[in-house]
Amino acid sequence: MLSDALFNRLLALSERYEEITALLAEPEIISDQERFRSLSREHARLSDLVRALDDYKKAKIDLASASAMSNESDPDLAAMAEEEIPLIKERLASLDETLKLHLLPHDPADDGDVFLEVRAGTGGDEAAIFAGDLMRMYLRYADQRGWRSELLSEQPGEHGGYREAVAQISGDGVYAALKFESGAHRVQRVPTTETQGRVHTSAATVAVMPVVPEAEAVTLDPSTLRIDTFRASGAGGQHINKTDSAIRITHLPTGMVVECQDERSQHKNRARALSVLAARLADQERQRVHAEQAATRKALVGSGDRSERIRTYNFPQGRVTDHRINLTLYQLDRVLAGDLDPVIVPLRQTDQADQLMALANGSH
Repeated sequence: MLSDALFNRLLALSERYEEITALLAEPEIISDQERFRSLSREHARLSDLVRALDDYKKAKIDLASASAMSNESDPDLAAMAEEEIPLIKERLASLDETLKLHLLPHDPADDGDVFLEVRAGTGGDEAAIFAGDLMRMYLRYADQRGWRSELLSEQPGEHGGYREAVAQISGDGVYAALKFESGAHRVQRVPTTETQGRVHTSAATVAVMPVVPEAEAVTLDPSTLRIDTFRASGAGGQHINKTDSAIRITHLPTGMVVECQDERSQHKNRARALSVLAARLADQERQRVHAEQAATRKALVGSGDRSERIRTYNFPQGRVTDHRINLTLYQLDRVLAGDLDPVIVPLRQTDQADQLMALANGSH
């Protein structure tokens, strides 16, 4: 059952819900679009908590009255109450779990959009082909979820796929769903060029970075940036880029390089590239903080370290293995076709269980 400390925190959040309800009716909040959107999201998130808390209080009252009724002298009433008590206790236990999940710290980035970057690792041409498979998998998953996706930059591999590609994926809860995809992905399969039928192992790295809202973006000192323009390399045909509209930005202090060549307009490419750079720098800081937290609390789902091998896609056995939670699925074709929920949902559940454990340990 919920401890007094946790119950009091829930009551405080319930009061916050009432406060936001009042704020959303105020003209100055309504006229401030950014504030209104932020408060509306918080309101929507807290509404489920308030509903569950009301149900929990009602179930507590029901349990008290059923317990009292079980002591009645009327045997029929007492028997009816005895039947009710276990059902109410079951309902309370379920609400208890739901309310604890609502108490987990909310990551504001969970609601937002992401830049998803895939880079070919060891394995030459085969690694680039695999990087292409991964990017297609994520874009199909985005499509199934009704999210918008757009490829911002691509460096094609010689025999297909990508040496590196960056996409922006936009929609509700994109980061919450995809944040555990960051890390090293490994493939085991027989390349089409392999005449002996030997299985090769190659790798690609995935980075999922929250898009930093303009209002929160760090202002980059122009003297720390080198900006080059170049002609975008395309597939050819009438869409070939005839002008130097593609942009490459190098952040001199860190050596980070960002390219953007999706738009015909140099101005738009520059804005996009700066946005990707801001996301990368924020993500670097995020990883540093995460690593510090992981040192004090072992995160089951992983440290967010890009070099950490998180998943293997084994073609001969049609198998996908997520090494962080020892999950093995014999559904390789479905996963690569974008059916990622069987992998993503257990990862999120494990992370929640890990946080719940920390919450329980910290509330005593």
